[in-house]
Amino acid sequence: MSQNQNPGWRGTTILSIRKGDKVVIAGDGQVSLGQTVIKANAHKVRKLGDGAVIVGFAGATADAFTLFERLEAKLEQHPGQLTRACVELAKDWRTDRYLRKLEAMMAVADDKVSLVLTGTGDVLEPEDGIIGIGSGGNYALAAAKALIDQDMDIVDMAKRSMKVAADICVYTNENVIIETLPKEKSAK
Repeated sequence: MSQNQNPGWRGTTILSIRKGDKVVIAGDGQVSLGQTVIKANAHKVRKLGDGAVIVGFAGATADAFTLFERLEAKLEQHPGQLTRACVELAKDWRTDRYLRKLEAMMAVADDKVSLVLTGTGDVLEPEDGIIGIGSGGNYALAAAKALIDQDMDIVDMAKRSMKVAADICVYTNENVIIETLPKEKSAK
């Protein structure tokens, strides 16, 4: 199925950046159906595994909930082993009759590794720790790669990169949800 036939593939931007001992995953809030914005403040980034894993999702909403639940179950079966849990999910995703129909991508990270998961069975670890998926993913990815060597907080880097994507991709907005590991301390 081509990208133009499936509006779900065009409807989001997910960015993950790993720098030093921190990792962030950011996701925009826009949900589009064809050329119509249905919702502007969706939460496409979640914490799983008692907050030890961050996941960002590009694809249809129902598929997201299904895959979040499946990954959570794999994390329970393989505690502290994100790569193994993701490989097991990718195997199921590729071979299960129901799951293999899900067209999506996931960016997944814990304190040690960042991964991209696809429905074709791919579990990929980028060598530079930066992931961009979804319709605006390449724009956010390029911006993050340009900023990675700057003396800049990783959350600010993610915000700036997502702004670049929102300025270019009509299926991405500036309502960004960002999750971090380790958890950001609240400013008082």
